[in-house]
Amino acid sequence: MLAPDRPPPDAHPARLILTLSLAATVGLGIGRFAYALVLPDMREDLGWSYSAAGFMNTINAVGYLVGALLASRLIQRVGWSAAIRGGTLACLAALATCALTGNFVALSLARLVLGVGAAAGFVAGGALAATIAQSHPERGNFLLSLFYAGPGIGILSSGLIAPFTLQHFGPGSWWIVWWALTLLSAAMTVPLFLTRIESSARFTDEGHASFAIAPVLIYLASYFLFGAGYIAYMTFMIAYVRDSGGGASAQAAFWGLIGMSAFVTPWAWRRVLALDRGGLATAIILGTNAIGAGLPMLGHSTAWLATSAVVFGVAFFAVVGSTTAFVRFNYPHEEWPTAIAAMTISFGVGQTLGPIVVGAITDALGSLSYALNVSAALLALGAVLALCQRKVGPAT
Repeated sequence: MLAPDRPPPDAHPARLILTLSLAATVGLGIGRFAYALVLPDMREDLGWSYSAAGFMNTINAVGYLVGALLASRLIQRVGWSAAIRGGTLACLAALATCALTGNFVALSLARLVLGVGAAAGFVAGGALAATIAQSHPERGNFLLSLFYAGPGIGILSSGLIAPFTLQHFGPGSWWIVWWALTLLSAAMTVPLFLTRIESSARFTDEGHASFAIAPVLIYLASYFLFGAGYIAYMTFMIAYVRDSGGGASAQAAFWGLIGMSAFVTPWAWRRVLALDRGGLATAIILGTNAIGAGLPMLGHSTAWLATSAVVFGVAFFAVVGSTTAFVRFNYPHEEWPTAIAAMTISFGVGQTLGPIVVGAITDALGSLSYALNVSAALLALGAVLALCQRKVGPAT
């Protein structure tokens, strides 16, 4: 387990956390989510089915799950800065590989490496950011929110680049987009190598505390459904916007709205996240997420799609926070690592299965509308299950 001691020596904690967030910007905001922006062009140019297209995010999720579970050992072996920088460099190499080949196996391996690298950078960077925030309790929540804005920055920036690049160069130019995103990511990586990243955070054996799954089985199932539902929306929604007649500007605006939602999430859900009533907070946020995912089914107008992006985005970035709060409220400190690991596995399995299953449904039924219906239904069911989760026990 990672046990925070004192933050890295830096006179500007906000600046350091923003620098650490670049690992999440590259690994998740660009590495994982930007794939949705190039998926339609790749699928058409390479002759993929929707199942094959979904598999690319499935294999990425597998890599992330493996990386997340091995992150503590990696940090212990190579240190904080090497884990963060090495994971981000792995993401850069994988992004470049996506630009170099259309071979399905090679692209799958690149997406796998992207997942592993993203997990290393995100877990190590997040733990370090939490250490810094904890040492500044008067503004700890604000400082930590800066780190979790990282994926939103990546979503926003890739949304401003990919659609217009595809429009300018025409069909089959997906590889040019990957090069553009690789160069953008490389520029964002520079501060990680120019900033001193150190910590005296240490490892303890506290994480071996017993953890009973049965009392939170309903919550684990809810988090599994969130993983499956959100990733389906984030994988196929741009294809849906495009199929509905949305050009580069519409795609960029839609993706940008999701990204910008990350910046208002901490304020939008502050009071909800403070609710210590079992799974109530998660149920409220997941329910909102489901509404956002289901709105495109009511119409293809710009207003409906924009509302969907904002509602989905605001809730999407808050679910992980609600799960962290659930663990903090219901378990003593020594059980947090095991509890969070259980949540991570449940979520990881969900986002691994989601894209390929929803892709298969789309292939079988012939419309992306079914995929988005399934996505919204999974999120709604997850909200219902979370609402049934009762409080496990007082935090100590």
